[in-house]
Amino acid sequence: MACASHSFFYKYERNMAQQYDYELSFIVRDYECDLQGVVNNSVYQNYLEHTRHEFIKTIGLDFADLFNRGILVVVARVELSYKTSLRSGDSFVVRLRVESEGVKYVFYQDIYRLPDEKLCLKGIVTTTSLINGRLSVSPEITEALKKVSKARLSNG
Repeated sequence: MACASHSFFYKYERNMAQQYDYELSFIVRDYECDLQGVVNNSVYQNYLEHTRHEFIKTIGLDFADLFNRGILVVVARVELSYKTSLRSGDSFVVRLRVESEGVKYVFYQDIYRLPDEKLCLKGIVTTTSLINGRLSVSPEITEALKKVSKARLSNG
């Protein structure tokens, strides 16, 4: 069973050898830490989600506008690999790269502590779109992501 996860992260490693599409910096707040003094595991997903949402804005998409037109973007799968814990007051950056794969939009996301660039988390978040309640490819999202991919290729 572990084999499938390993192959999934192998693809992730291959993709992340490329450049990132976006990054967002944060500072850990006290209330995000547990009794052990480290960021609670569930909080990392908030960091990843906020970064995806900010990224989506930069490529000209708006979740509220999409929703109002019957297009929902939903998370279908999350895989996280925790490497090093963050602590209160730590500065860090979330970096992402996105790939469009049919009805799936796959976000490869890494969290690095600053300033030492220590890898804290590797994540793969697979999302999809529902249009008027049906699993569908959103041409608007696909086009926006094609532009990101094209920009990555021209910069790489």
